[in-house]
Amino acid sequence: MEQIKTWFAENPTLFSVFKYVLLVSFVLILIQLIRRYLRKKVANTNARYKSQKGVEIIGYVVLIILSFSYFTGNIKDFSLAIGLFSAGVAFTLQELILSIAGSLYIFIVKVYKPGDRIEINGIKGDVIDVDSIYTTMMEIGQWVSSDNYSGRIVKLSNAFVFKGPIYNYSQDFPFIWDEFNLPIKYGSDMELAKSIIIKIASETLSEYTKNSKSKWSEVVNKYYIEDAVVDPTLAITLTDNWIQFNLRYIVDYKKRRHTKHVLNDYIRKAIENTNGQVLLASTTLELIKIPEFNVNVNKGK
Repeated sequence: MEQIKTWFAENPTLFSVFKYVLLVSFVLILIQLIRRYLRKKVANTNARYKSQKGVEIIGYVVLIILSFSYFTGNIKDFSLAIGLFSAGVAFTLQELILSIAGSLYIFIVKVYKPGDRIEINGIKGDVIDVDSIYTTMMEIGQWVSSDNYSGRIVKLSNAFVFKGPIYNYSQDFPFIWDEFNLPIKYGSDMELAKSIIIKIASETLSEYTKNSKSKWSEVVNKYYIEDAVVDPTLAITLTDNWIQFNLRYIVDYKKRRHTKHVLNDYIRKAIENTNGQVLLASTTLELIKIPEFNVNVNKGK
């Protein structure tokens, strides 16, 4: 021990660095212990995640303050050190600084949170993590149809919250409007076709319609927006080949593909049970007139 003390006395710089490493290690270990404690004691997933992230951010701020105060020798010099430090790294680390600012903006303004489905910078997916620099998303779309997972995990800089629009599928109103077209053959019983489609849509989507009405009322009270129809609606368009039925309805943002499949299947079965009163159409070609042509055959002698 005496030799160690003597060695440190002869090398004050190394001793100072050693104390600083111990101090940083103590703070980092303390952060991890608090995070582990919260992970075990907080039952609610959302509260647990936010509390852990809060401890992490506070820990990093404490480390920065301790580092400046340690090397400047006086906490009063902290503001001066901050100014010098900012001037030196603002240009080279502007993207990193913007990302950290973006993370604070996301948490404070609640732009989105883990569990939300968003589209940002042309990338769609479910947010699975937000840290001090990156937003991590489970991607949807791309080479797969509808809103299905592609299997890729995307890390996106938090700086993008300042650079463009953010589309949130689930914040405030966790429902979306969807629609599809049904071609009905001319000559079909139109009133029967309309009643079949509306009845199936209303029965299948009754739970979504009921829940979405209360949520939409909250949106109308919160934002400057006019009321909207959340019940299934049907619009009819006459085309050259068939009568086009456009069904518009509201659905849970995570069940868009499955709901469309169920509706199409139920409607198909109901139309087949009409015994020809209602028929689905397909592209047809009608020949109005066959052009005349003459063929001369010369028999050789």
